[in-house]
Amino acid sequence: MSHPLFAPDFKARPWWWEAAEPPDRDAPLPDRTGVAVVGGGYAGLSAALTLRRLGHEVAVLDAERIGWGASSRNGGHVSGGLKVPVAGLERAFGRERARQIVLAAAASFPFLEETIAREGIACDYVRCGRFTAAWSRRHYDALAARAEYLAEITGMPTEMVPRSRQREVLGSDHYHGGMKVAATGSLHPGKYARGLAAAAERAGATLVDQVRVRGIAPEGSGFRLRTERGELRADAVLVATNGYTLDPRGTALPWLARRLIPLNSYIIATEELPEGMIDRLFPGRRVISDTKRVLNYFRPSPDGKRVLWGGRASFRAATAEDTAPALHGYMAECFPELRSVRITHAWTGNVAFTFDWLPHIGVQEGVHYAAGCQGNGVAMATWLGHNAALKVAGAANERFALDGLPFPTRPLYSGDPSWFLPLVGGWYRLRDRMDRLAA
Repeated sequence: MSHPLFAPDFKARPWWWEAAEPPDRDAPLPDRTGVAVVGGGYAGLSAALTLRRLGHEVAVLDAERIGWGASSRNGGHVSGGLKVPVAGLERAFGRERARQIVLAAAASFPFLEETIAREGIACDYVRCGRFTAAWSRRHYDALAARAEYLAEITGMPTEMVPRSRQREVLGSDHYHGGMKVAATGSLHPGKYARGLAAAAERAGATLVDQVRVRGIAPEGSGFRLRTERGELRADAVLVATNGYTLDPRGTALPWLARRLIPLNSYIIATEELPEGMIDRLFPGRRVISDTKRVLNYFRPSPDGKRVLWGGRASFRAATAEDTAPALHGYMAECFPELRSVRITHAWTGNVAFTFDWLPHIGVQEGVHYAAGCQGNGVAMATWLGHNAALKVAGAANERFALDGLPFPTRPLYSGDPSWFLPLVGGWYRLRDRMDRLAA
C-alpha cells in the first residue's frame, strides 16, 4: 500500500525491530519440564527468571518468536498506575483493600527499574517523567483532584501545569494543561524484551519458539500440554499470553480468554527530524499521554531523532498501513509543524483489558495465569510475572494484592470483542468530542 505520507523506505513493522528484532531460536520442545510458561513476553520471561532464581526447571513456549508480541511492539512508556479510579476501587473493595491494590500496582515501577539494573539490560531506560495532557478543562480538574494522592502512592512528586505554562513541558497548544508525573520512564521495548530473554536464558530457562499450545489437561499430579510440535508434560503451568490469549489455531486457557478484551493499538514512527526539533516539541523529553477515552500516547525516540505516536486509531480489524494516516492526522493536530513529515514505520500489537480494569494473577483448575495490563504492560507485566512465579513456587512472603481477585466476564462472551468494539469506540469518540466542545 502506498500513500503520500509514507516515506520511500516505509515498512509495516515495528521501528524497534531495526535495532532489536526478536531472534529465531531452534531449541527443541522438551518432553518434560518443571514449570511450563505459555507466552514469551515480559510476564512469561520475568516469571521464568524468578523461577530459575528459585531453582525450578522452566520452559517458556511462544506461538511466534519469544518477544514477538506486544513486548516488542509497545510505545516503551513505563509506569505503574491503574486505569480504574480509586473511588471505584473503594466502592468495590473497601478503603483499606483498595489502597493495598493501588500500592501493589505502583510497586511495579521500582521493580522494573530494579530488574533492568540487576540484570544489566541495555534498553535505553531513562526515568524521564510523564506529562498527562488534559483534553478539556474538566479533564484538567479531574487530574488535579488526584495529583496529591498519586504523589503519595508513588512516593514521587506530581505537579499540575496550567495551559498558560504548557509549553514548558509540551511544544503544543492543543491541550488544556495537564499533570507532570515523576514516577514514569521510557525504554526501548525491543531491547528490553531481548535483554529479559537473555537474562532468563543465562539463569537456565529453556526458551522455545514457534510452539502453539492447543490445550492443557491434568495428568497425574501435573499437566499435559498439547502443542503443534508434540506433547509436553509439566509439574505446573503458567499462562501469560495476555492480548494474544484467544486464537482460533489453539487457545491454551479458554477460561482466561473469556475474561480478557484484546484490543489493537497502533503506532507510527516519523522520519528523522531536523536537529533541535525534538527538544522544542518535547522539552525535557518526557513521554506524553492524553486523557481522551480514545487516547493518544507519544514520545521522542530514544535517539532523539523522530516522533513515535500511538493510539486507538481503529476499533475494527485494520492493518497498520490503513490506520497510519489517521495517527499522522492526530499528530499534526497536536504538532502542526509535523504535517508534512512522512512516516517510515507503522505497526500494531494487542493489548488486553479486563472488565474490571484490573490486572490479575491467580489459579484456575490448577493452571496459573497472569494477565490484564490495560495497556500499561511494560512494568506491570514484568511485575505480574514475578509475583505469579512466587505463587507457583510457594515462595511469596505475603499475599499479593492482585492475586485471586474476582475475575469477571460477561454472559456469552467468548473472548472475541470484534462485534461490540466498534460500538464502544464510536461512543467513546462521541464523548471525547462532547468534552472538547464543552471546553
